[in-house]
Amino acid sequence: MRLGLADVYNPSMLPTLRPGDQLLLCYGVRVRPGDVVVLRHPLQQDLLIVKRVAGRRGEGWWVLGDNPRVTNDSREFGAVPDGMVLARAVLRLRGPGGGQRSLLSLARWLPSAVRPLNSRSRRFRAR
Repeated sequence: MRLGLADVYNPSMLPTLRPGDQLLLCYGVRVRPGDVVVLRHPLQQDLLIVKRVAGRRGEGWWVLGDNPRVTNDSREFGAVPDGMVLARAVLRLRGPGGGQRSLLSLARWLPSAVRPLNSRSRRFRAR
């Protein structure tokens, strides 16, 4: 199993992921509904995107963002072939916003700094 890191740049996965978060990725692992994955955008294959797997549709995966206001997902480009899904995100790493200036602010930030991502990381509901 290979590991890697990815940066989150846009709000399509709010509230689960915010711009500035990093993801710890596992390459070559099985994908199932509810997983957060990194995939190639089907219409712009040099662009990598982060989405949640909703399930199978025909020959591919139906992927959706957690933010219903952003439609850059399977509602726009359809099901994604298996070969375009590159990795599953297993941990979200959140940096300290604005810098920590006191022990109290550090103590408040620490519990949310590292959070596992799996099919139970958000109450999953296929749309």
